[in-house]
Amino acid sequence: MNRHINSYKSAVVAWLSAAFVTVLPVAAAPAAAPAAAPAAAPVAQPVAPEVVSRSVFVLPTNPKEGRDPFFPTSTRPFEEAASKNPAVGDLTSLVLKGISGSPDHRLVIINNHTFGVGDEGDVITPHSRIHIRCVEIKDNSVVVESGGQRHELSYVSSP
Repeated sequence: MNRHINSYKSAVVAWLSAAFVTVLPVAAAPAAAPAAAPAAAPVAQPVAPEVVSRSVFVLPTNPKEGRDPFFPTSTRPFEEAASKNPAVGDLTSLVLKGISGSPDHRLVIINNHTFGVGDEGDVITPHSRIHIRCVEIKDNSVVVESGGQRHELSYVSSP
């Protein structure tokens, strides 16, 4: 018997819900506004040009300039900024170990690293790591640049 009463209640609730959902939008609709007099032709308004703003993000180079909002104690942003601006090392510790290649395509070996004209790379010295760029290769020397400083390395063959 309880089963029949529960199914009857469920049917009544479903019927009332459907009637409520159907009648509610009609009852809530606003009353029709009285007809207005015809308006004058609309005047075109000048449209302002759309201004697109650009976000600019600058990585901090030290903790006073800012921090990573997701990892506040991280030093990663400062390490990346330091690696992009390598310090100028002592260029006198560079050693030209060899010159090879044809006259139109020369290669040099500086501290066990091979360079062609225009090549860049890090060279390990006894004191530090130096980022250099090969500017010019001559017959017995090479001109390298690091941090705006140029230095000419001469090749001295060992006996």
